[in-house]
Amino acid sequence: MKTTLPTQLAVDLPDWAITMARDWPSCVTDDDRMALVIALSRENVARSAGGPFGAAVFDDGSGALVAIGVNSVQRLSNCALHAEVTALMFGLHAVGTHSFAHVPGTSYLLVTSCDPCAMCLGALLWSGVRRVVCGATRDDAMAIGFDEGPVFPESMTYLAARGIVFTHGLRRAEARAVLEQFVSSGGPLY
Repeated sequence: MKTTLPTQLAVDLPDWAITMARDWPSCVTDDDRMALVIALSRENVARSAGGPFGAAVFDDGSGALVAIGVNSVQRLSNCALHAEVTALMFGLHAVGTHSFAHVPGTSYLLVTSCDPCAMCLGALLWSGVRRVVCGATRDDAMAIGFDEGPVFPESMTYLAARGIVFTHGLRRAEARAVLEQFVSSGGPLY
């Protein structure tokens, strides 16, 4: 029996997310940037479009928004499409490289509404991102039932040794509230 294997995979962003990011008033500070990704995550929940996570990639020098991501696991039936991975994929595509580390004279920043899970930590290591700003914590996500995978203190030490700087807990209460909103709306945990 011959098996037909898939030969293409489509990954897209919802139109509303693109419009929200384009119309966002300011992304000058890390606080502004976090406000955007939390708004993306909140709207993703409100529209039942996916999990309660949002992320964005910025040029850390100029502050320019490079790409956004929202959790699209359920919407696109793909376990790898976490907000962070989606933002990194679209960001790398926008810049035209497989690693931000290969763009001379520019450093890139990932802002995410929640600490990255094990998969997302791996993706950001290989992406060439040099700085990561997080909202809700791993403990916040796990407290409502998300499985964040094997992330250990050694994981963070490993990333730090490779020059990746983390800031945790920016606008944490606001980001955690979106997680709680997702659960109270009956969103599935995975």
